[in-house]
Amino acid sequence: MSQPTDKNRRIVLACRPEGAPAAANFRLEEEPLPQPAEGQLLLRSVYLSLDPYMRGRMSDAPSYVEPVQIGETMVGGTVSKVVESRHPDYEVGDWVLAYSGWQDYELSDSTGLTNLGADLQHPSYTLGVLGMPGFTAYKGLLDIGEPKPGETLVVAAATGPVGATVGQIGRIVGCRVVGIAGGAEKCRYAVDELGFDACIDHRAEDFAEQLAAACPDGIDVYFENVGGEVWDAVLPLLNDFARVPVCGLVSQYNATSLPEGPDRSGLLMSQALVKRLKIQGFIILDHYGPRLDDFQRDMSAWLAAGKIKYREEIVDGLEKAPQAFMGLLEGGNFGKLVVRVGADN
Repeated sequence: MSQPTDKNRRIVLACRPEGAPAAANFRLEEEPLPQPAEGQLLLRSVYLSLDPYMRGRMSDAPSYVEPVQIGETMVGGTVSKVVESRHPDYEVGDWVLAYSGWQDYELSDSTGLTNLGADLQHPSYTLGVLGMPGFTAYKGLLDIGEPKPGETLVVAAATGPVGATVGQIGRIVGCRVVGIAGGAEKCRYAVDELGFDACIDHRAEDFAEQLAAACPDGIDVYFENVGGEVWDAVLPLLNDFARVPVCGLVSQYNATSLPEGPDRSGLLMSQALVKRLKIQGFIILDHYGPRLDDFQRDMSAWLAAGKIKYREEIVDGLEKAPQAFMGLLEGGNFGKLVVRVGADN
C-alpha cells in the first residue's frame, strides 16, 4: 500500500446508482496537492470509515442531509494526521477526527475537526467503537430503547459495529440478548465471543420460528438495523410497551420500488396501537451534545475492563474503497469496515 506525497487522489460519485451500487458509479481522480493558507491545515487521511448511510447519500431522493453531487468526493469520516499547519491550535503530527471523505488529503480551516493529540492508541477505533457507531449504539439503546434488567433485547445486524455494541451494552445493563446475523460463523461469534444469549441466522428457512423459540417471553426492545423480512418476524413477538429504536434499514437501501405483496401498514399501525409500541427513528447527528461525554467515559471504561469487545475488518488502499463498500451493503463484512488509506506514522 502506498500513498502519494505530491498529489491528492479522490474517489468521486461518477453517476447515481440504480439499485445496488456498481463500480461504474465511482471514479478515481487525481489533483494537485493543496497548500494551506493562513489559518488552515493540510490533513492526510490514514483511516476511512465505510458505513451503510453512504448509500443514501449517493441518491438524490429527499433525505435528512443533502446528497453527494455528481463529481463530488464521496463523503465519509476519517482519522487523519496533520502534515502541514498554519493554524494556532494544531501541530504537525497531531491526529484529528475529520470528515475528509474518500481521498488522501483535505485542506481544512478546522471546522468540524476534533483534535486527538499526537499520541493516539488504536486510531481507527475513533471511527468505530469510540466513534459514531459506538455512540449510535449507546444513545439509541440506552435513551430510546430504555432497557431494563431481565428484559429481552433483540438486535439485528448483531455482529456489525453498531449491533455488536448494542448487544454488549444490553448484557451490561442486565438484559437477555438475542442477536440476528447472516450466517453460522457470525452467529457463533455473537454467542461465543460477545456473550449474547442466542443468535439466529436470518438466512435460515425457518428463521421466524427460530426467533420465536429464542424469545419465549416476547421482545421488550428491538434495535432495528435491517428491516424487511427480519422486521416481519420481529413484529408479532413485540410485547406491550416494547421500544424500537430505528437506526437503519439496510435491507432496503438498494430498493428501487416498494416491496411486493399486500399493504402491511395497517398491521403495523394496529400493533403499535394495541401494544402501545414506541417506534422511534433517530439520526445520530442530532444527538451530539451532553450525552457524548457520558458515552466516551463509559465506553472507554468498558473497553478497558474487557466488558466490550470490538472487531474490525481493515482493507488496505483507497482504490479498494468502492468494492469494499459494495460488499458492505451485501453483508460481506465482519465487524467495523475501515479502509487504511495511508501509513500510521
